[in-house]
Amino acid sequence: MSSEALVLGIETSCDETGVGVVRGSTLLADAVASSVDEHARFGGVVPEVASRAHLEAMTATVHRALHDAGVTLADCDAIAVTAGPGLVGALLVGTATAQALALAADKPLYGVNHLAAHVAVDRLEHGPLPQPAVALLVSGGHSSLLRVDDVTSCVTPLGATIDDAAGEAFDKVGRLLGLPFPGGPHIDRLAAGGSPDAIEFPRGLTGSRDMERHRFDFSFSGLKTAVARHVELRQREGEPIALSDVAASFQEAVVDVLSRKAVEACRGQGIDHLLLGGGVAANSRLRAVLEERCSTAGIALRVPRPALCTDNGAMVAALGAALVEADISPSAIGLAVDSSLSVDRVTVD
Repeated sequence: MSSEALVLGIETSCDETGVGVVRGSTLLADAVASSVDEHARFGGVVPEVASRAHLEAMTATVHRALHDAGVTLADCDAIAVTAGPGLVGALLVGTATAQALALAADKPLYGVNHLAAHVAVDRLEHGPLPQPAVALLVSGGHSSLLRVDDVTSCVTPLGATIDDAAGEAFDKVGRLLGLPFPGGPHIDRLAAGGSPDAIEFPRGLTGSRDMERHRFDFSFSGLKTAVARHVELRQREGEPIALSDVAASFQEAVVDVLSRKAVEACRGQGIDHLLLGGGVAANSRLRAVLEERCSTAGIALRVPRPALCTDNGAMVAALGAALVEADISPSAIGLAVDSSLSVDRVTVD
């Protein structure tokens, strides 16, 4: 197979209908249709609404991606699709589409892991991935630390969230503060006018005993509760709530834990490259603190541009291209989705 595989990638794990086209490590098209506005009135993603939105947007998004890339389906070497983890109904829309396209065009099909795709997308921004590397993936559904020896075949989990993921905590705290959904971007903007040291919120799983059992794991449920108690106490006592200080202090607690554990994971693994991905990677404070701490520790930090950090088809296509170029066997045309697909399974059979 050519070292410059042309791959169509489809991503439907949550509320973004993403279709990307990649040639090798070059991004040709990245079409996204978001249903976030449809979920906003519920304050979170509604699985049934997401699935219907994918159905309605899929055909047009595929056509737009192929048009933008200036290629046809027949030109593609393979089709890649997110098979998990994610919302079952949403995943089924994507895989059914990919299966139909693969059958119609007689193309190999790759069912890929959503988290591994978040790592692979960095190929499009900075070229070949360092081997090995540590990846910090932070989104609404995942807060994970991974050792990546080869994104096509060897991804090892080091730690993960044991309750609320970071992005989920941002959304819940945003709702507490009366901010629109999704909460992350609004908290980031609000925090710019506040003090990160104004309120001493807890840092989950950072105590000495926790570090023995959960060295690279994350917990943000207690932090969310602490913010809620702070807000409730002020309301009960009739005191004004300094929203910008609350936002800044909450954000600082999340960023402090994420960045500290990421740097510690690199040191513990003897690795000097850290990749950051996932929707929360767009957070300005997380980027700034990671850059500072990685620089101090002699760790090279690689972060894709924000548009490639959120869920998108380009990341799936990027992983698909890497799999084709590595001569990894494709998935069966009747592949099944797995809502809790383990990150050490880069592809499904």
